[in-house]
Amino acid sequence: MAMLARGAWLRVKRRRSTPVRMVKEGYFFGLPLLALGGLGFLLHWYFTAAVLVFLALFVFSFFRDPDRVIPAEPEAIVSPADGRVVVVTDEENAGRPGQRVSIFLAIWNVHVNRAPASGTIAKMDYRPGKFLAAMRERASFENEQNVFTLATESGEMVFKQIAGLIARRVVSWKKAGEQVMRGERIGLVRFGSRVDVWLPKGAEILVKVGENVKGGASVIARWPAKSSQRQTAGKSAADLEASLMETGKRS
Repeated sequence: MAMLARGAWLRVKRRRSTPVRMVKEGYFFGLPLLALGGLGFLLHWYFTAAVLVFLALFVFSFFRDPDRVIPAEPEAIVSPADGRVVVVTDEENAGRPGQRVSIFLAIWNVHVNRAPASGTIAKMDYRPGKFLAAMRERASFENEQNVFTLATESGEMVFKQIAGLIARRVVSWKKAGEQVMRGERIGLVRFGSRVDVWLPKGAEILVKVGENVKGGASVIARWPAKSSQRQTAGKSAADLEASLMETGKRS
């Protein structure tokens, strides 16, 4: 019993000793609210001050950026974001048959987005649009979004950052021509949103509607590499993936 208690205490201590990162935008939005809340307490406007401090804490929580353990399986496609799977459907893209997985991010989810696979960003399009509720099916086609075309060892796939009713800005930290690793941080969408992943025929979708997923950690599909590219890929990418899996980080 003593050993079990000690093990539980060590796990709690380890979690507490691991700092949770925060995206820099969190300071930009949260610190002014915290300062105004402190001023409110000094002026004895206690209710207003409490509301402002609560909002500041919410903002800090919203922009949290925890590290994740990235799966090392070469065929794995990971979720680009935290959230709940709301759509799994057959869908053509540029005349190619495939499947789309849509994930809804509630305001309490981590909103840092991650690359679903390793590869090169062959194309990135910003598409202005509406701000429909991200739960709605039309949001995938009509809302403001960043569309990434990612060239991988298996072929080209597409994933999107989609703004919602509350999320009014999609932010990408990458541009066309850059290489990314599976699970690497690539951007965020502010205050509730949606991400879509489209994979061509041949990929095996592993998630179902209603499942909760973690960005960079949950495997949502398996997509075998093309045989010719698998032979020439070499060991460097696999070695790097394994190293990053151990640290659980993508810089």
